[in-house]
Amino acid sequence: MDNKTIHPVDIYVGKRIRHRRWVVGMTQQQLGKKAGVKFQQIQKYETGANRVSASRLWQIAEALEVPVTWFWEGYAPEAKNEAPMPENLLADREALELVRAYYAMPENQRRRLFELTRAMSEVA
Repeated sequence: MDNKTIHPVDIYVGKRIRHRRWVVGMTQQQLGKKAGVKFQQIQKYETGANRVSASRLWQIAEALEVPVTWFWEGYAPEAKNEAPMPENLLADREALELVRAYYAMPENQRRRLFELTRAMSEVA
């Protein structure tokens, strides 16, 4: 990569692409095929090294079954003094596996696990 500055929005959108791709269990190759690009281009989008055009982001959103606005949800520029989304959460496969397992449970079990977790965090 050259000395160009990567814009924080490009990094954020790339992380959101990667996050959603992992959540739905899709490979970079599969997403690239659905979006009409090679997997190397998906890699560059996910790191923010390459900006995603509006039309390509539309194709990616359709492939990942989210509205295009989903890619900006939660974005908070540093200038606003708001905490950005934790970087490690999007990159942590264990956290994503935990979320998948949670939503694979029946609703009543999910609710009980949620209540248990909340009670444990209050004790800590």
